[in-house]
Amino acid sequence: MTAPDPLQRQIRRTVVACGAIVVSMAGLAYASVPLYDLFCKATGFGGTPVRSAENTSNTSDRVMSIRFDANVVPGLNWVFAPEQPEVKVKLGETTTVLYKVTNNGSKPTTGIATYNVQPDLVGSYFSKLECFCFTEQTLQPGETLESAVVFYVDPRIAQDPDVKDIDSITLSYTYFPSKGGQPVAQAATPKATQIVR
Repeated sequence: MTAPDPLQRQIRRTVVACGAIVVSMAGLAYASVPLYDLFCKATGFGGTPVRSAENTSNTSDRVMSIRFDANVVPGLNWVFAPEQPEVKVKLGETTTVLYKVTNNGSKPTTGIATYNVQPDLVGSYFSKLECFCFTEQTLQPGETLESAVVFYVDPRIAQDPDVKDIDSITLSYTYFPSKGGQPVAQAATPKATQIVR
C-alpha cells in the first residue's frame, strides 16, 4: 500500500476547509437574527428601546413629550390603542402607560407586539422596565386586555450632542398574528393599518 501523494493530501485539506467554511457560514446565518436582536436590545440601535431591570437615574427638570403609536397588521381583527396618546415626562422619571387591545373577530386569535422608538438615535436612552411586547396574547371574541408599559428616558440624553435638542419621542407598537411566539411573516404586509397616532 502506498502513501497518498502530497497533491491528494492538499486536495483533501482544501475540501475539509471549504466544508468547514460552509458549515460555519450556515451557522452564522442561522444565529444572525437572534444576535442582531440581542445587539439592538442592548444598544438601542435602530430605535430599539433598552430593557432595564430598574431605574437608577436621577430625575431632571427637563420635560419631554412621549407619543404613543399603535398599529395592527391586516389579518388580525384587533383594535389596539393607548389610553393616552401622549404624556409629558421629566427625564429620569418612571412612567406607566396603559394600552387596550380588543379582539373584534368571531374566533379566538393570538397576536404578538413588536416595538421601536423614533427618532432612531434615542433608542439607547429610552429604557423600558416592563412591557407586553414579544409576549403572545390570545384573545377570545370580544375580549379586551389591558397591558402596561413602564419606562423612563435616561437623563444622559441631554449630554449627547446628536439628540440633546430632541423634545419629543414616539413609541410605536405593532401587533402581528402569532404562532409559536413569533410574528407570522406571511400576515405581515409592508403597510400596517394605523389605529391611533
